[in-house]
Amino acid sequence: MRDKIRNSYRGHVIFNGLVSGVVTCLLEFIILINVMVIDRLAGTEKPIERVVREKSMGEMIFPILIYVMVGIFIYTICFYIMQRRYTRYVQEIAAAMQNISDGNLNIHVEVRGDDELADMALQLNSMVEEIKNLMAQEREAEKTKNDLITNVAHDLRTPLTSIIGYLELLSANQTLSDEKKQQYVEVALKKSQHLQKLIEDLFGFTKMSYGKVVVQMGELDIVKLMEQLLDEFYPVFSAQNLECKYHTNISSLKIRADGTLLARLFDNLINNAVKYGKDGKLIKVDLEGIDDGIIIKITNFGKIIPQAELGMIFDKFYRVEQSRSLDTGGAGLGLAIAKSITQLHGGKIQAESSLKGTVFQVWLPISGENKEIYEIKSEK
Repeated sequence: MRDKIRNSYRGHVIFNGLVSGVVTCLLEFIILINVMVIDRLAGTEKPIERVVREKSMGEMIFPILIYVMVGIFIYTICFYIMQRRYTRYVQEIAAAMQNISDGNLNIHVEVRGDDELADMALQLNSMVEEIKNLMAQEREAEKTKNDLITNVAHDLRTPLTSIIGYLELLSANQTLSDEKKQQYVEVALKKSQHLQKLIEDLFGFTKMSYGKVVVQMGELDIVKLMEQLLDEFYPVFSAQNLECKYHTNISSLKIRADGTLLARLFDNLINNAVKYGKDGKLIKVDLEGIDDGIIIKITNFGKIIPQAELGMIFDKFYRVEQSRSLDTGGAGLGLAIAKSITQLHGGKIQAESSLKGTVFQVWLPISGENKEIYEIKSEK
C-alpha cells in the first residue's frame, strides 16, 4: 500500500511539496543568517528581544511580509521545477487526446513511469489501437458487403438468366419436339440446382461469419466418414473420367466433432479437386493418424496454383480462375467455408501446389481419450 502511494501521481505531488518546503526553510534560514551577519559587520546588530521591544507592530509587519513573500516565491519556484516533467507529460497526453479527437490516429504517447499518468498514456495508446482495429474491421465489412453484392449479382444472375431463357423458350414455342422440351427442362433443372448450391453456400458462409452456426459435437469415426464420402462421389468421379486413390494407415478412429460440418468440409475440398483437377485424371485422398491428431490430404493434379495466390485461396469470394465461370466453380466460398469449419474444430488447413500436385491438408486434433482407440495398420 505504501509503495503504491509512493509511486502514484499523488505521492509524487506530496513528495515534491515536502521537498520544496524543506528547501524553502533552508534558503530562508540561510537568508536570515546572512542578514544577521551583515548587521553584525555593519555594527547595527541588536538582540532579538530588543528589536521586538523597540519596533511597533506596524513597523514589523512589512519585513515579516517581505520574508513570507520571499518564502512563497522560493517554494513556488522549487515546486514548479520539480513538477515540470509531470506538467509537460500532462500537456503531451492532452495534445495527443486533442489530435485523436481531430481524427489523427497516428499518435503514440511514450509511457514513462508507473503512476496514473503512465496508466493514462497506456490506456490512450490501447484506445488508439482499438479504434484502428475497429476502423479496419469496418472497412473490411464494407469491402465484404461490396464484394458480396458484386459477386452475388454476377454468380446468381448467370444461372437465373439461363433458367428464365429456357423457360421462355418452352412457354413461347409450343411446336418444340418432346426431345427438345426434355433437353431444355434438364438444362433449366441443372441451372436451378447450381443456383440452389450458390445460395446455400452464401447462407452457410454468412452464418459462420457471424457466429450463428451451432456446432453439435458428437463421437464419429473419421475413417468411416471419409470412406462414405468417397463412395458417394463415385458417380462424379466416373462422369469426369477421374480415378480416386484412397489410403489410410488406420482402420478406425473415433473423434468428437460435428459430423454434418466435417462432411461439408471434405465435400467442399473433394468438389474443388474435381473441378480443378479434371486434366490430371487422378485424385488422391490420404488419411494419416499421428500423435497429436489426424491429417487428411486431398491431392489433385490439375493446373498449378501460383505461389502468390496460395495465401488468398481461402479468402471469401476469391477464385484462382478470375473469369468466375460456372463450369469451374461457384461463388468462391467453398474453401472459405472449409477453413471456417476447420477452425471451429480447433484444426488447421493449408494448401501447397507444385509439379507434384495441388495438396489441401487438414489437421484435426484428437482428444486424450481417443488417442488410444485406433490401431495402426501394418505396412504392406
